[in-house]
Amino acid sequence: MQLEKPKLFPEKKTFIWVILFFLLVILIRLFFEYQAYQQFISKPFYYTHAKVLNAYQKSKENKRYQVLKLRSKEGLTFYTTNYSKDLFDHKRLRLQIFPNKNISFVDYIGTFYVKSRIKAQELLPVTFKDRLLVNVASQHEKSSLQSFYNAIFFATLLEKELREKISMLGVSHLVALSGFHLGILWGLVYGLILLLYRPLQQHYFPYRHALFDVGLTAMILLGTYVWFVDFPPSLVRSYAMVLVGWIVLLLGLELMSFTFLTTIILILVALFPSLLVSLSFGLSVAGVFYIFLLLQYSKGVKTWIISLIFIPLGIFLLMLPIVHTVFPVMNGYQLLSPLLSLLFIPFYPCVMGLHLLGMGSLFDTGLLVLFALPKSSTESLLPIWAILGYIGISLGAVWSKKLFWSLKGLALLYAMYLFLL
Repeated sequence: MQLEKPKLFPEKKTFIWVILFFLLVILIRLFFEYQAYQQFISKPFYYTHAKVLNAYQKSKENKRYQVLKLRSKEGLTFYTTNYSKDLFDHKRLRLQIFPNKNISFVDYIGTFYVKSRIKAQELLPVTFKDRLLVNVASQHEKSSLQSFYNAIFFATLLEKELREKISMLGVSHLVALSGFHLGILWGLVYGLILLLYRPLQQHYFPYRHALFDVGLTAMILLGTYVWFVDFPPSLVRSYAMVLVGWIVLLLGLELMSFTFLTTIILILVALFPSLLVSLSFGLSVAGVFYIFLLLQYSKGVKTWIISLIFIPLGIFLLMLPIVHTVFPVMNGYQLLSPLLSLLFIPFYPCVMGLHLLGMGSLFDTGLLVLFALPKSSTESLLPIWAILGYIGISLGAVWSKKLFWSLKGLALLYAMYLFLL
């Protein structure tokens, strides 16, 4: 009989004190952020430097203008508009911005719109990342495929039309870098390093602990990657979970627990209060929560059934109400999502290798066929009262198996309502 691993917090009292400590830290951080926000909206204008993250054309009343997404040197992320015909990609701008009280505190710590006036432009030097983006794009003729691969490798923004197609397929989670991608990369990096490490360990340092040496190397490489792609919120959450999870494994403590997940969330929000209003962060947390919930009630089930059936189908069903609280798009092809998620696991490292070899176009024809499948979509949003009730039952299911089966029943009924009625 296998001994049960010690819990992360042996006593509930300790866990409660940890929660209260981090809640206090979060409140203090929010207090200082609010003071900065009050100063920000109190003045008629500010001067700042900002890097252009994205730029695209829009039109209104026969007038064309550009929408710019920027990140200032102070760390603020905001949108602004400009009517000039200049190209702003890969530039840093000297801006005069005009904040006002229409910008709420939630907008301030997240992303907001502000009027601005461009005072100067500076072309940024070409970086190693820029060269990689060009190299990946050069292996594909269609701009949609260039956009797709740069998104899954480097967390760049998707073309609007492709983003809509992917949303209709229900696979946005496969394109936005998240824990799913980091999990694949962890398995790949850790496995490859371990293959090289084992023979050396057996001959030269058998006293060393592989989990520590290989894990530390993998964590450094993955941390460098998270930095390289500019810290997407969902990827930051995932990296923190992998890092703390690795430490917990080294200590021999219980890993797959809701106390572990709660602790990670509180630590991240204490460090980065803006995650409180990050949609991608919230969705990624919900995804991990339901994975933990499914694993909790699948003990004794064969591993391959859990990996290939229980988790993919379970996550698809349980996340449907959550997703349709914010994303109304619905299409029958979304039923392919569990299968496409499974196929993505070998696909992701495979296309990475192909792009390194200059053969990245190998799957282009198949991807174009896939992206062309959805022609139209309908919209369906859950009302606030329904999703609040669903979240309440989800939390209760942590302690009650009856509520867990009720939750699955509700999710299944909602799926039938979406796809059959």
